[in-house]
Amino acid sequence: MRLKIIIPLLLILIIAAFFRIFLITKIPPGLYPDEAMNGNNALEAIKTGEYKIFYPENNGREGMFINIQAFFLTLIQKNEPWVLRLPSAIFGILTVLGIFFLAKELFRNSKVALLSSFLLATSFWHINFSRIGFRAIMAPLLLTWGIYLLLISFHKGKLLIPILAGFIYGLGFHTYIAYRITPLIFIPILWHYRHHENFKKITALFLLATFLAFLPLGLYFFENPKDFFGRTTQVSIFAGESPLKDLALNSLKTLGAFNFVGDWNWRHNYAGNPLLFWPAGIIFLIGLGIAIISIIKNYNLKSKNNYDSTEVEYAKILRFAFCILILWLIITSLPVVVSNEGIPHSLRMILMIPPVFILAGYGGIKLFEFLVAKSYEAQLRKIWAYALVLLFLGIILYKPYQTYFIKWGKNKEVENAFAKNYVEIGKEINKLPLEIPKYIIVEAKGTDVRGFPMPTQTVMFLTDSFRKEGQIKKNIHYILPNSENLIPKEAKIFYIK
Repeated sequence: MRLKIIIPLLLILIIAAFFRIFLITKIPPGLYPDEAMNGNNALEAIKTGEYKIFYPENNGREGMFINIQAFFLTLIQKNEPWVLRLPSAIFGILTVLGIFFLAKELFRNSKVALLSSFLLATSFWHINFSRIGFRAIMAPLLLTWGIYLLLISFHKGKLLIPILAGFIYGLGFHTYIAYRITPLIFIPILWHYRHHENFKKITALFLLATFLAFLPLGLYFFENPKDFFGRTTQVSIFAGESPLKDLALNSLKTLGAFNFVGDWNWRHNYAGNPLLFWPAGIIFLIGLGIAIISIIKNYNLKSKNNYDSTEVEYAKILRFAFCILILWLIITSLPVVVSNEGIPHSLRMILMIPPVFILAGYGGIKLFEFLVAKSYEAQLRKIWAYALVLLFLGIILYKPYQTYFIKWGKNKEVENAFAKNYVEIGKEINKLPLEIPKYIIVEAKGTDVRGFPMPTQTVMFLTDSFRKEGQIKKNIHYILPNSENLIPKEAKIFYIK
């Protein structure tokens, strides 16, 4: 790559790193029990040496992310929320890099690639999930790199690339249940290259590597079929009375989440805000509109004899890129719209992130080119366009900082969403001498985990008392309501409500 591409890309990665790591020890405040559950499983794996492919507690979670968290806990030696979130931040940064390479490969345009990665680097939607200890953040990363590497497999002769592509893509099945629908995205890609001289060899190597990467999890599901579906059947629209109506409403809400009304869950979003900041939302719509029109217009390029060969070839590149991105959006929206829980649901929409920001990047570049197009007042129009771009970049940089670190990060609703009060209990327990018995009365409700509701997980992680050995060592006792008669007089009592 040329220096004029490398320098802005490095700046974008620095911006991405800043938004994902700055104040990570303080924001998000608290530690949500689902994150803590991951941490407790990771700590148990460290102590027992039993690193699992799948952790069945808390409705079941693929084990790769938890095992990576275990590595960071071992490395840093601190039971603190930010340690569980640091892997997410790293994966988020690598996704920004992946979006650059994928967009560049799809459109053969470095400007589109740079703008796409910049928009992702500064997106509240992606920044937020890059700072939470949820396994889903790995899904767009592995899918993006898997597709990119498969595409360049057909352009370069090295057979190691499709193996790497398949292995990286296959690892994605170890991340998030919604990832299981993504094989549908690869059907048009492979169809497009069906006449390539090494098509069979590349495809075979890719599929074999994908299969081998998925195999450990597949064997687990073969032996434990109940874990395959998790909560899917519980939250499906097909469990309701009017699935078609729910499907239509969910589709409208999901589509409207980008520019109108977003996720209302404070853990996932600044409640109700669109998932895209309005300038990014506008150029996404422009990119989406251009994509749809281009696909229709260039449906049958062979019949367009009035085009020269160069135009036809680039039109084919655009048609292929747009088909992939539109299908990617449609396919990855399916797990969202068939769910009846918290729609619009920005976490379940996480696999839609790559095509959304690549289309926004394309739309932004096309808008800029329109503004600087030759006209009667070309020079004046060009100056105005560049001034507008600088203003756009400045606003795009400032907005996520203001929204995430000031408005969202200091909001009381966010503290409640991340159970900050449970973290305070854990910190207070850690300050007490070992000889003082600590009794935690668990009044909160939630999924049962080894006899206690899920909210208990936060205190257990911070005090390293998930396992019985840790409870004995720390003189910590968890009890359910109506068992107060078990508490000795000298004990310190805490309530998880």
